[in-house]
Amino acid sequence: MVEAVQGAGVVVTGAGGGIGAALARRFAAEGARVVVNDLDAGRAKAVAAEIGATAVPGDASTVVPEAREALGGTVDIYCANAGVAFEDGDLAGPLDEKGWALTWDVNVMAHVRAAHALLPDWLERGAGRFVSTVSAAGLLTMIGAPSYSVTKHGALAFAEWLSLTYRHRGLKVHAICPQGVRTDMLDATGSAGDLVLKPTAIEPEDVAEALFKGMAEDRFLILPHDEVADYYRARAGENERWLAGMNHIQRTWERSR
Repeated sequence: MVEAVQGAGVVVTGAGGGIGAALARRFAAEGARVVVNDLDAGRAKAVAAEIGATAVPGDASTVVPEAREALGGTVDIYCANAGVAFEDGDLAGPLDEKGWALTWDVNVMAHVRAAHALLPDWLERGAGRFVSTVSAAGLLTMIGAPSYSVTKHGALAFAEWLSLTYRHRGLKVHAICPQGVRTDMLDATGSAGDLVLKPTAIEPEDVAEALFKGMAEDRFLILPHDEVADYYRARAGENERWLAGMNHIQRTWERSR
């Protein structure tokens, strides 16, 4: 059990299903007061009713004021979990600028807006916790999904910046970077996800368990798939070899389509 969770006011975005719902359930089970946020009001209300939480449906970018009110004025832990992913292939065809803009807005700017709203109170109190659901794509990359890969790198960079800038002022930041997780988002990755992610996919509850272990150990980087650490080291230490290996996977994917 993480001591700081008992009685804490927690917001989880994108919590109508998948990883978000698993995080909301785990925080509630550990004694937190949880706000369940999701664009789908019905799903948000269903999860909230199940765990005795409060549903605050709507855009993750603007949820902080209403969530703060629902929690009695204070948000202690914010889980920036809402995200979008789709298989956009490559850049040889028409550029879907609307898709890129949406992915950037949800996967990066929603995190920035939430932190901007939360930081004044956290810094005044000298305490706060920001949890970012990034993805292994933020540490590595993902074939067939350029907008997802780029924005998840951005989400990781923002989480790192928050940590190095404010940790001495009481802010704790965690970046969760799983590979495949059995959710609707995994299905949205299409044939690339079938090839790369589904063979080692884990359950959303495994991600929640990894987060709680990482919080207990006060770790920034949360890796529900242990092998991602090896891939990350290879990417940094043997970059040309790593790129060649990823290109081999790309060519395998192209042949299978």
